[in-house]
Amino acid sequence: MYPRIGFVIRPSMKNKNFKYAIFDLDGVLVDTAEFHFLAWKKIADEIGVPFDRKKNERLRGVPRMQSLEIIVEDIAPKPANMDDLARRKNDLYVEMIQQVGPKDLLPGVKVMLETLKRHGVRTSLGSSSKNAGAVICLLGIEPLLDAIVDGFGFEHAKPAPDVFLNAAKLLGADPSECVVVEDAQAGIEAAKAAGMFAVGISRDEPLEGADIVVETPAEIPFSLWGIEEPLP
Repeated sequence: MYPRIGFVIRPSMKNKNFKYAIFDLDGVLVDTAEFHFLAWKKIADEIGVPFDRKKNERLRGVPRMQSLEIIVEDIAPKPANMDDLARRKNDLYVEMIQQVGPKDLLPGVKVMLETLKRHGVRTSLGSSSKNAGAVICLLGIEPLLDAIVDGFGFEHAKPAPDVFLNAAKLLGADPSECVVVEDAQAGIEAAKAAGMFAVGISRDEPLEGADIVVETPAEIPFSLWGIEEPLP
């Protein structure tokens, strides 16, 4: 059984107050997973490749071209127009997310970001999405973040630690001072590879290696940063 809220599996971290927070985007701050699924489903249908929600779960936290490679993994030869397919998927997704707004923030996100900012905890986005900046603006939370690392801000994708190490660098942080909030296994692995404390947001399955697992951002304890829990 994986650790639930309040159970920290690294004794060395038990009494440590962290100074920084790094957040993945999709599934952590907002849930645009359905838009990704619908866009990929349209592309898969066009090329006659089976694609369902189970396979879609494997794409969580994975960059666009790598996602397309997973979708076409069972056919040979692969489509000659892979770049075009990936571009058209992105165009579909970008069109869909124009309806996203502050109302779509996941429970507890705004309070969390506002509380961290009020207490001087510097924060960053750490996302593989090249559309992350646009989504952050649509959500209206750009002023609550001190840095943004998106799909253009690193060389190697998760589970490599590049995304989070770049975020720490922008924040002026030592990796050991950072808490990462992730909802994907690849993201948890990237956080641990970076030497950071990992909070997993899990809905249906365990996130192996996470230090704490919660179901929503509202359950993340502010005590990680030495902050007294705000009143409901």
